[in-house]
Amino acid sequence: MNDVDFSYAMFLLLGVTVGLYAARAVVRGRARHERSDRDGGSVFVGKTFMEFGLWLMGPVVGLLGRTRVTPNQVTALSLVPALGAGVAVSQGWFGLGCVLATCAALGDVVDGLLARQLGSASDAGEAIDAFVDRFGESFFMGGLVIYYRFSPGLCLLAMVALLAAFMVSYSTAKAEALGVAPPRGTMRRAERAVYLMFASALTPLVSLWAGSDAPLIVRQAPMILALSLIGVVGNVSVVRRLRAIIRAIHVRDGGNGPSVRPPRGGPVTTPSSRLMTVAGIDESPSTG
Repeated sequence: MNDVDFSYAMFLLLGVTVGLYAARAVVRGRARHERSDRDGGSVFVGKTFMEFGLWLMGPVVGLLGRTRVTPNQVTALSLVPALGAGVAVSQGWFGLGCVLATCAALGDVVDGLLARQLGSASDAGEAIDAFVDRFGESFFMGGLVIYYRFSPGLCLLAMVALLAAFMVSYSTAKAEALGVAPPRGTMRRAERAVYLMFASALTPLVSLWAGSDAPLIVRQAPMILALSLIGVVGNVSVVRRLRAIIRAIHVRDGGNGPSVRPPRGGPVTTPSSRLMTVAGIDESPSTG
């Protein structure tokens, strides 16, 4: 079986499922979901696309809900195809990489939906899910770095995209840790996954149509475009997120300047309060 056959299979599957969803939308309307209503989609991955994906996973979640499978087991199991996808793209099997990455991404959607259905959503499960997401994305982009190792420019592009992916996720986690609302921004996990999966499916087709004599930048155009989009838009989003987080912290602290987080849960101090302490001025309230 050639790698391009996996691409044909993925687009055939996509066409069938989109046709079924379109028929459903005509008869019963769009498949609205609490998660898509809350998230609202983004500029690059719209709300309708999210509704389609959540509708597609509904039967799978319902089936798993009647078994003894736990959400954390689904999360852990998704690491297997994620690792396989990284190995596949590192060897130039982008079509196969798309199939495996799609399986891993679906597992990432199913675990959360299953946890909500079973009423077992927890902070521990969310932490496990976040760690698995980072591993899965590292596997895939790490595979791309290996594949492009003989092309310094493309290898650097893959590393820049990997940096953007990690920093977007890190900025969200850091905002939550600092107690401010994480900015939505662009190029979040779902968007990055969609671009990389579509690029993986398209690249073998473009390579076949372009021919082996075409330059690498032509044969690999879909993946190069996806990595460029993630690298540029993602890193711009990181800078905008940082500015939004700093503004939110200033608003939270009343615009009184930076606060210092002391060790072991002590009181928050500011430069002025530390100066007063050194000068022997006690600002603490009287205990009577």
